[in-house]
Amino acid sequence: MPKPNFVYFLILASLSGYVEAHWKTLNIVNKCATPIWPGLAPNAGHPVPAGGGFMVGSGQVARVVVPWTWQGRIWGRTGCNFSATGMGTCMTGDCDGKLHCSGSIGKPPASLVQFTFQPDGKPAYYDVSLVDGFNVAVAVKGGGCSTAGCGADVNRVCPSELQVRSDGGSGSVVACKSACLAFDLDRFCCRNEFSSSATCSPSVYSRMFKDACPAAYSYAFDSPPPLFTCTSDAFTLTFCPPKKSMQLPSLSVASL
Repeated sequence: MPKPNFVYFLILASLSGYVEAHWKTLNIVNKCATPIWPGLAPNAGHPVPAGGGFMVGSGQVARVVVPWTWQGRIWGRTGCNFSATGMGTCMTGDCDGKLHCSGSIGKPPASLVQFTFQPDGKPAYYDVSLVDGFNVAVAVKGGGCSTAGCGADVNRVCPSELQVRSDGGSGSVVACKSACLAFDLDRFCCRNEFSSSATCSPSVYSRMFKDACPAAYSYAFDSPPPLFTCTSDAFTLTFCPPKKSMQLPSLSVASL
């Protein structure tokens, strides 16, 4: 595949009060063979970047600029079809049938990238979570820092009871649910009597996610937590990353 070209430069134009140095740049790279529709949802009190969603074609890159204190999540939507008015559906990660999610959170299962940026040169925290399931391989790293994420296609090894299939359930596997999402049981969801690290242990299902993606959260009390830090002002989020990019040193995970 040729080197991707930057096709978007998306800025939070509605914001004011920030100087140029008070931004973080997110380069969203699509190395998948098909388009990806990233969804972006902020944590409470933070702005919605780029309308909350857009399309990135295969081999393309979108650049999104957010305030240096931004906190939120990004996920990839797949199999989307939108009208000229921006309404439609996605096979996975759908956000209320809208191209621009406008702050809405995507429907699981979806591979989830989470960011917590801090000002004044303090390190950013980032991770990839499969706690709610998997739909597309994704990796994230700051400039000169380590890579978090999941480079494997978990859909290929997803057990039948967790599978989400296209064409009303008769087509190919397009996503893999977490055990919590599939069965809604306290012991898989780490709630009620299982709401602590002492009582909620890895399951055969979370181990499957962990074996495939050791640099991503596999369940609520994953330990050691695959949370990464970096003081960079630019971060690259790659859908369908090359597997070689996921070779991680043992000291790359941030200690809490």
